[in-house]
Amino acid sequence: MSDVSKLLTLADFRRLARARLEPMTWDYYRSGADGETTLRENRRAYGRWQIWPRVLVDVSERPLATTVLGTPVSMPVLVAPTAYQRLAHDDGERATARAAAAAGTVMCVSTLATVALEDVAAAAPGAPRWFQLYVHKDRALTQRLVERAAAAGYQAIVITVDTPLLGRRVADERNGFALPAHLTMANLADAALLAARSDGSSLNSYFAARHDAAFGWRDLAWLRALSPLPLVIKGVLRADDAVRAVDAGCAAVVVSNHGGRQLDGAPATLEALPEVAAAVAGRAEVYVDGGVRWGSDVLKALALGARAVMLGRPVLWGLAVDGEGGVRRVLEIVREELSRAMALSGCATLASIDRDLVRPRRE
Repeated sequence: MSDVSKLLTLADFRRLARARLEPMTWDYYRSGADGETTLRENRRAYGRWQIWPRVLVDVSERPLATTVLGTPVSMPVLVAPTAYQRLAHDDGERATARAAAAAGTVMCVSTLATVALEDVAAAAPGAPRWFQLYVHKDRALTQRLVERAAAAGYQAIVITVDTPLLGRRVADERNGFALPAHLTMANLADAALLAARSDGSSLNSYFAARHDAAFGWRDLAWLRALSPLPLVIKGVLRADDAVRAVDAGCAAVVVSNHGGRQLDGAPATLEALPEVAAAVAGRAEVYVDGGVRWGSDVLKALALGARAVMLGRPVLWGLAVDGEGGVRRVLEIVREELSRAMALSGCATLASIDRDLVRPRRE
């Protein structure tokens, strides 16, 4: 156990997580696609925006509570879907579920979790959670996943649409990345991960063999009909795609480039966010992920049109450092930083965080 109260920034967690994780696991969590340009740009984009604070505003109270898809959350920070969490800590997704519940926010559980979706739900009964879905060639398997999520009390299906095939993560290819023998993709017992290969990543082999690269816009109606749960589309970077998703009945869009792990050369998510938010024009909720490392980043994302951000890698760092306690501390840090940034920028409420608050950095 660690005294995580002494860790003050997400960078502190990153440093300790790197020291504690196996090198192959660290590479899997950390790396992006190809030359990792998009991975770097996700972070750099936040530095290209400045906050222009308002003064003489009563900021003695700064409520952070909001709603996402009608569900109350304590702050506009959600837990993004990330795979293979038991590589970081033996409790894996169970620990993250308990931490998200304690923080009063939504956890999005990955199809590629190392704990079955029903067991994640049981770890934090009554807490809000969404299920992230990869569509498989085996449509019956896909249907069962959606039905299982609905039966287990999940409140939304988050379909990832930026992964017709897996981006090339060079580090994983070099490492021959594969789950150790004691771990499985717990939601996919009938579609077990292909055996580790000496010539590359077994995850890449799995996607090539199982994932449905033909899934398109015409298939969304089929997916929506599988359950009454609202559909969130994750992996949108273009305004026209966002509009099409809303027209197809999606309740929300996530501006995402998969953490820089898919198409290298795609824009940073913060750069794409304003155009997507303007195009959606309030007809659906808009979230963003990728590169969020400070509460002031959350403030910038909200100012540029997001209703909430989704936090990915920092949650894994917290999990690696101290399991549930580490994730709770990560979320606590972001909450404290957002509240402080609001006070210092003259924003007493989330509604007062508007587009006028931020401007591009002058060169």
